[in-house]
Amino acid sequence: MWIQDIPKKAVADSILKHSGLYNLYEKRLESKILGGSLPNHIAIILDGNRRWARYGLNGLKDGHLQGADRAEELLNWIHDLGIRITTLYVLSTENLDRSDDELKNIYNLLQHKLQRLYADSRIHKRQMKIKAIGNVKLLPDYLQDILLKLEKETAKYSSMFLNIAVAYGGQKELVDAIRQIALGVQTGGIKVEDIDEKVIESFLYTSHLPQPEPDLILRTSGEKRLSGFLIWQSAYSELVFMDVFWPEFRKIDLMRAIRTYQSRLRRYGK
Repeated sequence: MWIQDIPKKAVADSILKHSGLYNLYEKRLESKILGGSLPNHIAIILDGNRRWARYGLNGLKDGHLQGADRAEELLNWIHDLGIRITTLYVLSTENLDRSDDELKNIYNLLQHKLQRLYADSRIHKRQMKIKAIGNVKLLPDYLQDILLKLEKETAKYSSMFLNIAVAYGGQKELVDAIRQIALGVQTGGIKVEDIDEKVIESFLYTSHLPQPEPDLILRTSGEKRLSGFLIWQSAYSELVFMDVFWPEFRKIDLMRAIRTYQSRLRRYGK
């Protein structure tokens, strides 16, 4: 597993954009990565909303709003590139310790975006299965309701997969899996000698996916850690850390991360 920091190219990008070459560069980059092997499963840690707001002298509410809008755009970019599975780290269990005012704003934004997603005919055209992963019971009832509606409405789909990691903690995921396995042993449904990697994976939050393991995990904001995200599933994932705050993330940033992924030789320890 390699870790690479991609430096921010704000100056070069600004020159491109104002020279009229930006769209040409984007199309060329897209053509290049589509000619290579694309990741089947991308997981993204959406980080930097608050710092973007502070550095831009905006309120936290604006940071979360811009970040939510960017996540909505991301789904179109993912579809355009033909990536089948996407997992978005939206809210960790640690984030739930933030102030009541900030959490209320985040919850309201989530509700609004999830309701828009529920009403969007594209999820049916794209045959996208949507599922929340995490300790959803920690969320307000109205968020639990809309997440459940999305899961039920898209349960039969299998062309694309969108996993929303909300109130998620990687250690909690493993604890939950261990408890379920222990209960299975206690009731006689699982034999101790039969416990292996596949059994453990069958009790993880991602067990519904055709490929639970991300090929590529991307984190924005310049931080170089996973913060407990997909602890088990990330064992052989390629990691890319980008020096860009999530609200200013663009399609070319996504494609640059994929280009980095394509440049690596994946040996899986062999």
